[in-house]
Amino acid sequence: MTAVIDEAHSGARLDKALAGLVPSLSRERLKALILEGHVTGKRGVAVRDPSAKVASGQTFTIALPEPVDAEAAAQDIPLAVVYEDAHLIVVDKPAGLVVHPAAGNLDGTLVNALLHHCAGQLSGIGGVARPGIVHRIDKDTSGLLVVAKSDTAHEGLARQFKDHSIVRRYLAIVRGHPRPTSGTIDTWIGRSDRDRKKMAVQREGRGKHAVTHYRTVETLKGAALVECRLETGRTHQVRVHMSHLGHPLIGDPVYGKAGRMKFGVGQAKESFGRQALHAAVLGFIHPITQEKLAFESAVPADMQELLSQLRV
Repeated sequence: MTAVIDEAHSGARLDKALAGLVPSLSRERLKALILEGHVTGKRGVAVRDPSAKVASGQTFTIALPEPVDAEAAAQDIPLAVVYEDAHLIVVDKPAGLVVHPAAGNLDGTLVNALLHHCAGQLSGIGGVARPGIVHRIDKDTSGLLVVAKSDTAHEGLARQFKDHSIVRRYLAIVRGHPRPTSGTIDTWIGRSDRDRKKMAVQREGRGKHAVTHYRTVETLKGAALVECRLETGRTHQVRVHMSHLGHPLIGDPVYGKAGRMKFGVGQAKESFGRQALHAAVLGFIHPITQEKLAFESAVPADMQELLSQLRV
């Protein structure tokens, strides 16, 4: 694929500029491709410095290497398939299932299950570790996820995620009662200065712009069922934003500690073993057929039980 540097990206690092122009590839993926010599510039010469400054009008060619055979990683893990065709698949991920292999979770992931279910027919854009993966949800978050089977579908879905036209609605059970009952949280989210494993709200210009629209669906005993509509999709966005609002998710081991002291903790809240978060609605335009697709996932049993315990 070819990318031409425009005025908006002139003067930026090569990897950052290409990430802005090629939404189907992450900046980390592009950085790796540059270092491996798969990005060429003038006269087909490889550009191996990700930090090289670029200028408007420059043209770069990105050659995606053939994905390494990952058949050995295929595992027969049950999948809840909501929709599937030749181009993409929508699954309803249970809580506890990691999306792709990484340190500490080298198998038993959604990717391993997809490699078996799709017989290896997944987009190679994400590389060997993340074939077909266009977006993620946390291990302990349940709900809907779309996966690309072809590179064309992957690129089309990635464009929709980049321009924020994907519809994503999450249901969260939070501590306390948000006031006002609905609103918009508009901040910047980046790595925490105190703990690099955590994300945190940052001052403007640090990290990435993040916008969440929330509304209270039901008032509960010391808690609330809240719908969060994502305008952007940053790492841990709902969890960070609701904690920032003063209403962390029940069961959240990372961002929920402050809520224990602020709101008090009932036995129902303490016994819930994960962040109470579910990706309930997913909608997008099919990247090949241009059909408008929308899917809904029912609140899982553990969250239903928690709601029953918290209803006044």
